[in-house]
Amino acid sequence: MLSGMSGLIAIVGRPNVGKSALFNRIVRKRIAIVHDMPGVTRDRVTAEAEWHGRPFTLVDTGGIGLMRREKAEDVITQAAFDQVQIAIESADVILLVVNVQEGIVPLDREVAKRLRVAAKPVIVVVNKVDTYRAEAAISEFSALGFETILPVSAIHGEGIEGLMEAAMKFVPKGAEPLPAEIAAAAEAARAEADAEEWDSDIVEKQEPTHGERLRDPNRPRRIAIVGRPNVGKSSMINRLTNSKRVIVSPIPGTTRDAVDVPFEVDTDGVRSRYVLVDTAGVRKARRIDDTVEYFSVERTKDAIARCDIAVLVLDAENGILEQDKKIADLITENRRACIVVVNKWDLVADAVRKAREGEIDARRAKDPNRNKKLTTLSEFGDWVQERLFFLDYAPVIFTSAKDGFQMDRLLEAIRYVGAQLKQKVPTAILNKTLQAAIEKRQPISDLGHRLKFYYSTQVRSAPPTFLLFVNRDELLNTAYEKYLQGELRKAFGFEGCPLVLVPKPRPKTIAPFRKFAPRDGTGSPAGGPGGVKPQAGRPVVARKGPRGTGKPRKDDAPKVGPKGRPLGPKPFGPGFRGKSPTGKASFGQGKSKAKARPQPNSKARGKVSRVGQRRNAK
Repeated sequence: MLSGMSGLIAIVGRPNVGKSALFNRIVRKRIAIVHDMPGVTRDRVTAEAEWHGRPFTLVDTGGIGLMRREKAEDVITQAAFDQVQIAIESADVILLVVNVQEGIVPLDREVAKRLRVAAKPVIVVVNKVDTYRAEAAISEFSALGFETILPVSAIHGEGIEGLMEAAMKFVPKGAEPLPAEIAAAAEAARAEADAEEWDSDIVEKQEPTHGERLRDPNRPRRIAIVGRPNVGKSSMINRLTNSKRVIVSPIPGTTRDAVDVPFEVDTDGVRSRYVLVDTAGVRKARRIDDTVEYFSVERTKDAIARCDIAVLVLDAENGILEQDKKIADLITENRRACIVVVNKWDLVADAVRKAREGEIDARRAKDPNRNKKLTTLSEFGDWVQERLFFLDYAPVIFTSAKDGFQMDRLLEAIRYVGAQLKQKVPTAILNKTLQAAIEKRQPISDLGHRLKFYYSTQVRSAPPTFLLFVNRDELLNTAYEKYLQGELRKAFGFEGCPLVLVPKPRPKTIAPFRKFAPRDGTGSPAGGPGGVKPQAGRPVVARKGPRGTGKPRKDDAPKVGPKGRPLGPKPFGPGFRGKSPTGKASFGQGKSKAKARPQPNSKARGKVSRVGQRRNAK
């Protein structure tokens, strides 16, 4: 399938010789699980890679642990052996990995016999050659009957350059090389990566971001199939691809690695490319009792973080359990588009059909004491969204991977949610929608503040992210954000997509002046007059107070009236000591108090006031 696009290199060998470590070293990513326990890898793990500008596909396989005419102990061992056979048949060149520390064992000879029957180019890769003493034992493996024997150390990266140069000679020339500038950039990145060390000396390539992956039209969309163990994830992938691509068994925990399965669909003449990611089932953390399962769960979490759409698979027979909600929470934390699939519907279809017939009979009899039961798919869908209320934006589909029930609807939902994920809302329409929603319902505020909406725009498409300019960002709590998200979904859809609202408060350009603010050494409010800090390098001089005490005056801050006029004693008023414009002394000179003048509108008009009488008497 992939060999037509690029050359295919398969890594085979007996268990626990370092095949997965060599796979990770060549692709420069931690994809396959590396563990000391034999038989960790079961499925075919594939990765697209390039070497000196030439693309190829690398396949990691499970260890061949069966001698000829030996029967497998369980279904998983036989299925893993079948996966190796498929990889051998489709490969252009085969890398036979052996262990120099253990020498040639009977299983190595058995694998060599199978490869000679396949009549494919074979390169014997002697792994774990870490010392000069180990290099002397390389000649022993010439007994396997193959011409090319190369020593490598997958952990330390020794011998990888010579190995890939020898392997690329057998890769078909039909594979189109990368452009010269891209190949040169890749070579520079590889040289820089080789000069650095990272944990176990495995350097990862930089993955494209989620937004870059969606903007690239040539990159296939990643669909992660996640859920609890034994809910039918691998069966769904085999049904969608019409093949036995991944191992399926009734034993929980069959899948360990995150397996990428390329997949193409033709819809109305339009070809869509996808990568279905089969993941390991996620159990409760307290039930994980070995490191292999721990790394499997970590691969599943990484698959959720790197996917474009997550398909959450539930078991129709068991319903929604606590672990299902925890997996759904992982999807919401990573802000990934989601589709909820209730699988194994064939196990409950007969019971639902009988319940539906009973419900119809009860409705006809008009029995008031009857208990209404869920009998239609729409009612079951509402029940699922009610239980997964934090994931209520995801569409719910009922399928059966065993008989193919509604699998076409799953493909249609993937295509539809992918189109919704790329939707871009015009700014003008977005502002009108949010303005109407905020005027319709204001958020609850303990202090009585009112939310003012100024402007909004969409800044990202995956996930759809909207920037809101408001007066107070603290007013947008979780409940009110959910309300605004619901209004946006009513207007624009976004089915299956999480919405992100980022409130941004309006900056305050004028600092407030507090009347009773604490005063600093200058006698002014802290920070200077008006709450503004003094400029650096300019000393603040405090005026001396009365009688030379050296204390700052309390009225040092300028007193300004409502119209900007300075406040002080009014001319010709109480406390005024000076002359009037006519040159005569005003009332209140010296220590005497101001004398009251007769009011023109008083009843004693024309009469002399008491103050005037006393003055005349003197």
